[in-house]
Amino acid sequence: MSAPLLPPQTPPAEWDEPTWRGLVQRLRAGRSLRPASWPGGARCAVALSFDSDHETNELRDGANSLARLSWGEYGARRGIPRIRRALDRHGAKASFFVPAVSALLHPEEQRALADDGHEIALHGWIHELNTTLAPARERELMLRAADTLEQVTGRRPVGMRTPSWDYSPATLGIAREMGLIYDSSMFSDDDPYELVENAAPTGLVELPVEWIRDDAAYFMMNRHGAQRPYTPPEAVLDIFLREFEGARDEGGLFLLTMHPHVIGYRSRIFILEELLSRIAEAGDCWVATHEQIARHCAQSAGLEGSP
Repeated sequence: MSAPLLPPQTPPAEWDEPTWRGLVQRLRAGRSLRPASWPGGARCAVALSFDSDHETNELRDGANSLARLSWGEYGARRGIPRIRRALDRHGAKASFFVPAVSALLHPEEQRALADDGHEIALHGWIHELNTTLAPARERELMLRAADTLEQVTGRRPVGMRTPSWDYSPATLGIAREMGLIYDSSMFSDDDPYELVENAAPTGLVELPVEWIRDDAAYFMMNRHGAQRPYTPPEAVLDIFLREFEGARDEGGLFLLTMHPHVIGYRSRIFILEELLSRIAEAGDCWVATHEQIARHCAQSAGLEGSP
């Protein structure tokens, strides 16, 4: 595991070039891993993902609000069943990024999803923020989370999404030590690419995310603060469809992040259902799990040690 590169204590305006350049080069996008072709001659790849945070958002913050804990429970109680029905109707497989504590609270949910052919992937222990942890503590939690998901589902996860897309200087080294084949927490491109650490290729596939393609950015609110975004569901569907159509035009990847306690409401689940219908109507898209897409990209690029 490489030693973290921490920002110096001097003000940024006083940093010398090796300092700011070193910080930027700590983790960068390497070569594009968008393959020359997708399986079955598909025009583009579609990766649907659900961050099953459930109660862990409030647990991470101290569990002081029972109402917010119940909001997380809604994601498991009502959101996941609606999501599963929508996916089943279209025969679509998705990736579920699950904090280990969520898996322990709802083990039957994870086993049922895994039995249906969906992917269960890493999303931290209790939705912790990695940048607030000492490297040794972050490593212990990541390893414990992987062990837990393996115990619950019978299969060890091969990919991760950091909680809140929060990446510490130690995160990548831990992921490489664990032998993960992909990450889905970074923003440097629309399409898959190889992660580069300190100018050295890592062999790890990045399936990039974006707030534009995340339901929480449009619907989440903080009733005690200024964060009160609310975009009409029809407008969110339009944004997601435009992102999908752009990926299809370019022959690339359309990756969407959703949350059961956000998309799973009666007035919002139609977004997923309509999106799945439009993807099916296109007739030339490969809908696959993050793991399947990462493996295909790695094999197409001839990454060393790719499975």
